[in-house]
Amino acid sequence: MNNKRPTIIDFVEFNTRKYAKNVFLREKIGSVWTETTFEQTRDKSKVLAAGFMALGLQKGEKVALISEGRNLWILSELGILYAGGVNVPLSAKLEESNDLLFRINHSDSRFVVASAQQLPKIRKIHDRLPAVEKVIVLDDIELEEGEMHISELEKMGEAYLKEHSDELQKRIDSIKPDDYANISYTSGTTADPKGILLTHRNYTANVEQGSSVISVDEGAVMLILLPLDHCFAHVAGFYTMMYYGGSIATVPVGKTPMATLRNVPVAIKEVRPHVMLSVPALARNFKKNIETGVKAKGPVVEKLYNIALKNAIAYNREYYNAGGLKNLWRKPFLKLFDKLVFKNVRANFGGRMQFFVGGGALLDIELQRYFCAIGIPMFQGYGLSEATPIICANSTGHAIFGSSGRTVKPMDIKICDDEGRELPLGEKGEIVIRGENVMAGYWKNPEATAATVRDGWLHTGDMGYLYPADPRFLYVTGRFKSLLISSDGEKYSPEGFEDSLTDGSKYIDQVILHNNQDPYTIVLLVPNKDALKEYVAKAGADPASREGKELMLKCLQGEIDSYKKGGSHEGMFPERWLPSAIAVLPEAFTEKNGLVNSTMKIVRGKVEKHYADRIEYAYTAEGKNLVNDRNLESLS
Repeated sequence: MNNKRPTIIDFVEFNTRKYAKNVFLREKIGSVWTETTFEQTRDKSKVLAAGFMALGLQKGEKVALISEGRNLWILSELGILYAGGVNVPLSAKLEESNDLLFRINHSDSRFVVASAQQLPKIRKIHDRLPAVEKVIVLDDIELEEGEMHISELEKMGEAYLKEHSDELQKRIDSIKPDDYANISYTSGTTADPKGILLTHRNYTANVEQGSSVISVDEGAVMLILLPLDHCFAHVAGFYTMMYYGGSIATVPVGKTPMATLRNVPVAIKEVRPHVMLSVPALARNFKKNIETGVKAKGPVVEKLYNIALKNAIAYNREYYNAGGLKNLWRKPFLKLFDKLVFKNVRANFGGRMQFFVGGGALLDIELQRYFCAIGIPMFQGYGLSEATPIICANSTGHAIFGSSGRTVKPMDIKICDDEGRELPLGEKGEIVIRGENVMAGYWKNPEATAATVRDGWLHTGDMGYLYPADPRFLYVTGRFKSLLISSDGEKYSPEGFEDSLTDGSKYIDQVILHNNQDPYTIVLLVPNKDALKEYVAKAGADPASREGKELMLKCLQGEIDSYKKGGSHEGMFPERWLPSAIAVLPEAFTEKNGLVNSTMKIVRGKVEKHYADRIEYAYTAEGKNLVNDRNLESLS
């Protein structure tokens, strides 16, 4: 590309010509996986752009887009961008009318693009969307007033191109690097969600930056398991694959979100991806499913699997320091076990998987060791939407497990204390970055913009440190703002313990530590009831009886106590921050109850608000006692 600051349009034009005949999009229609080339992707996007112009879309106007991941999601976005518009991608997981209402109205969206599954949500609030002129429907269903099929938009586009192709070209030529491409809304964990303004250059810069830490082969296939509305799926997903001449596949959409989830293993086997975009929550599910499958094959296979796992984890260590003289004897066993055990495990992932790219949250080191052992490393990265989003990532040949990887280039990074002073290498503080990937600001929110971006530096609100032995590696240790604060004012980040507990215990699915200037720390805990029932039954008790439930509570206490003095995990975390009270919760944190966001991260503030009464109770003498009525009731 000749342009040093390309727009997304420059980027798409260049790469769709460079890889014209390569497959870019893969989508299952009925029982057949269809293929769309780079060239076809560009041509279809231009037709949709012309359709938007025929509808009257002016440069800089907004279009909201809500749909599950599919070809038309990507083509619609590119159509909006080619027409000089701004896409407002909305999570398909937004259920509450108010959430959608706020985003569509706040963004000044003139049109809405929606799939059949998402359309009922829009219909419900259509009369409260005064600025919306048309709803464009991606599926062939019966329409209501104010709606049109996307096929009609395509026909309008084809007619417009015959008469006014020069007008489309003029619009394309008018698009500049600093023009907005997306308004990407945060999950709004505390107040109204903020609309993150991402420009054309934010995206193309971050793809270039990302290529300094991670790459894929031309022709590689990526299966995207994440929602396309997030900028992580944009940059690490379709723009990166476009940059390298690879292709992307999306999971076939089921009739319900659960049906779509059930399509994931089938899609993996059929697509046989080389790389997948994932998040820690999905990785944990994969691990649990693998272990269930191994267990089902009987004790001999399970024992062999555990021996193989132990050997590989010991040999790989933290990846960068794999092997060594002490572990030399393990190498021949590594190859043997890989052939006997892990090759079959990898077959569940299609047999071609090279690595996962992990984003969305902190990834526990044990999970990284596990996936590397089975031969599909899960490389942790770190970023946030305000940084479009990639800040750093581990990659093949360049990884230190436990770290978030090498920072991208070109980009400036520093670690600051509470006063904004830069800290030396190895000291923990707030991660602050500067580069072309830093957002343009928050839409209609100059106060929040000024507080977050200061003198060009983005204050991430996350805590970490730069590795003294290799300052290119960043360690992210938790949220700067989700700190526990003890009664004496000392602060502590809880994420490490939370991840270790859920990854290390089959009896615990989800946890949140809480201490807001209180006398002690408590843990809000979602148990794995099936595993606990099995544990109680093995002990010869009835899981439904009070005795059985008390045994379950003691088992959960034992998992927490393993981090205390004399326990198997002693010394991993400061004892004073370990929980003194356990609040066992009756249901899981899910997207449905609003306690998990679209990238499957637990929304701490919402959990604390939802369970305010349980938190209060845990600070009473009765609630601090492990065997209390509320804990027993939650196990029913």
